[in-house]
This record gives sequence, structure tokens and C-alpha cells, in this order.
Amino acid sequence: MNQQKLERFDMKRPPMRTAWYLRPLPFILSAPAVLSHGTKIVKTRVEGLKPPYLLLCNHNAFFDFKVATMAIFPHRANYVVAIDGFIGREGLLRRVGCICKRKFTNDVMLVRQLRRVVQNGDICMIYPEARYSLCGTTAVLPASLGALCKLLHVPVVTLICHGHHIDSPFWNLHPRGVRPTEAEMTLQFTAEELAAATPDEINERLVSAFQYDDYAWQKARGIRVTYEGRAEGLHKVLYQCPHCGAEFRMASEGAALFCRACGKRWAYTELGELRAETGETEFSHIPDWYEWERANVRAEVEAGRYDSGELPVTVRSLPNAKEFILLGEGTLRHNMDGFSVRGADGDGDPFEMVKPVPSLYSCHIEYEYLGKFGDCVDLNTLEDTWYVYPHDCDFAVTKMALATEELYLKWRAEEGRPARPGLA
Repeated sequence: MNQQKLERFDMKRPPMRTAWYLRPLPFILSAPAVLSHGTKIVKTRVEGLKPPYLLLCNHNAFFDFKVATMAIFPHRANYVVAIDGFIGREGLLRRVGCICKRKFTNDVMLVRQLRRVVQNGDICMIYPEARYSLCGTTAVLPASLGALCKLLHVPVVTLICHGHHIDSPFWNLHPRGVRPTEAEMTLQFTAEELAAATPDEINERLVSAFQYDDYAWQKARGIRVTYEGRAEGLHKVLYQCPHCGAEFRMASEGAALFCRACGKRWAYTELGELRAETGETEFSHIPDWYEWERANVRAEVEAGRYDSGELPVTVRSLPNAKEFILLGEGTLRHNMDGFSVRGADGDGDPFEMVKPVPSLYSCHIEYEYLGKFGDCVDLNTLEDTWYVYPHDCDFAVTKMALATEELYLKWRAEEGRPARPGLA
């Protein structure tokens, strides 16, 4: 396969303003879901606000887009969307105002596209966490966010949704009918306030605005999830047993989470808590278990011994929005140097992608992607996206995501750069 000749997604095409005849479409498609969830949108300081402005949203489920669309009604927006969202429908998505982005790349072209949006007098809608939250809590934000806000010279608004992870968690998208969900739409900076603030001051306020915990939200409101399979898939996130310490031996079934190494079991309650069936409940709050795993990964990184080993993988490429292309079989290694993917395609031609630690402050992963390919890590250049699927091995892509962030923080510290809580 000659990869040089593959058609690439045209990232330079200017963003389109939603045509008048399509403007009702996003609202028509969004309204039924928002109404069925009884979503309450609380607005603060946005009375009389009109486009252009920058809308920064948290990201837990596809439902986020629908709530955001209703929150800005009747105004139109340009939405930043990952390239896999365009597959098979590029024409329609462009016409309703979507802008393509390859995740976790430094994309100067995107900045130009966003400037065009505000020049058109429309709303720029961005999901700066750049991926669904793995356990309903805040993901790291890019440190460039403050500088982007300054560059655009328009008001900055946040939309923080609550309950979307509980309704359709990333590790098992089956809807649970959670209602009512909530959202907070808040004007963080007017154009004048923005001009007077430094990028660091902007970042500090945005990090504060983006603090959320869907499990704490669920418990505080007493919202019960009665779906019988509510724990299924949770082991994708909680991959290490806190009882025996074994990694990659966790499993789930129905409303139970259990370790195949030591046999310990936990019930996942209707209120979103974990309860050990016997003995101590190490972590009743799911995000606490997740952060314990992070601490263990951090210890490996600080000791200089983090290494996935060479994992057999299948690699699929997405150079454009038409379809995935089977690139071939190969190996993936994630260690103290970063990611490396190597292999050969069906014609025997070699392929390789290397992503050193400084190039990635975080990474995108998928669980059971499209319901047929399995778990994967998503690695990007400005021209291509590779979906890399480990197989026939014991490892968790969740650990790779955690390690990517901890490796980046270690690199920053070694470079003498200060830690910035909540920022890359």
C-alpha cells in the first residue's frame, strides 16, 4: 500500500456557516433527547449575550452535543469534531458547521478556522478535554487554552453538564434513562475582562470551572440506576485489583465487578457506589479507585520502569472521512520514551509511527470501538489517525492513557517547568 498516495482529509477548507434551511436540523434532532432527560440548564451572566463567543464544554457522552445545541438556541455554532465523527457523512457535517480535528495534535490550521468563525459572527464550540471522561471526572485541559481565548478576542462561556456519564458511561454506552440531568452555562469572561486577564489567569479560572464529578453528583441527588447490566465494562477503567494488586485480571458481569486473580467481588449499587461483597470496601467511590491506579502508574514512571512491553497489534488508518483502511499487523510499545508502532502492510511495506513523550500530554483511547474491533489507542499526526488495537495480550489501554499523562508531567519536571494542576 502506498501511503503517500492516500487521499487526505482537507483540513484547510474554510468552516461553513450552517445554511438557513439546515439551521433547524440540529435543534430538531436534539430537542427530544433533552426533553426526555428533563435537562435543567442553569444560565449565569449570559442574559443578552449574543454571538460571537467561545463556548467550552465538558465531555462525557454524545448527549453533550445535544444539550449544548439547546443551550445556545436559537443561535448557530461551528462545532469542533474529531475526524472519526465525519466517517461517511462529511458533506452533511460540514454543512451544519462542523470543523475537523485530529486529537492531541498542535494544529495551527484549527486556530485559523476558529478565527474565521468569530469573524463570521458565530459561536465556536469546543470540547477542550478532547475525549470522553473515563470515569465522570475532569480530564486534563491544554495549557494553550488561555492563549487561544486571548487570540479570539470574544467572550468565553463554559457549559458543564452533569449526569451524562451516569446515563451513558464511556465504558458501556447503554443508555440508563437518567433524569433529570443538569447543565450550567456560565459567562466566564466578557471581551473586556478577557483583555485585562493574562493567559495564566484565564487558565486558572477555566480549570476551576471544569471541576465536576458525576458520581458525587448522582449520590448527592439520590438518582438510582436500575439497569441490570450497570457494571458491565467497568473493569475497562478499574483494571487493577485493590485487594491483591493484580493488573488486567478484573472483569464485570451484571451489577458486579470482580477480580479473576483473587476472586474478590464488589457490587455496583443503584446509587453508583461500590460495595465489597466480603471484607473491606477499598474504594466505594469509583473515581477514587481510578486515581489510586494513577498513583501506581506514577510510581512506575518516577522509578523509570514503566513499560508495556511489545504488544501485538492490528493497525487501522483513517487518512480521510471515507472509511478505515486496514494498515496491517505490527507491534506497539509504550515506555519511558513514549509510543512506537511498527509493522508491515499486506504488500510487505513497512509502516511506523513514533510519538515521543513531549509530543503527547494525553491520548485518546476507545473501549470495544464500534462494537467490533476491541479496545484501542488512537495516535495522530496532522495527516493521519491510527487506531491501534492490542490483541492476544494482557494489558489495558486505560493504563496507557494514565501513563501518557504521567510521563508528560515527569518530562515537564525534568525540563524545569512548573506543574500546573488541571493543565497539560
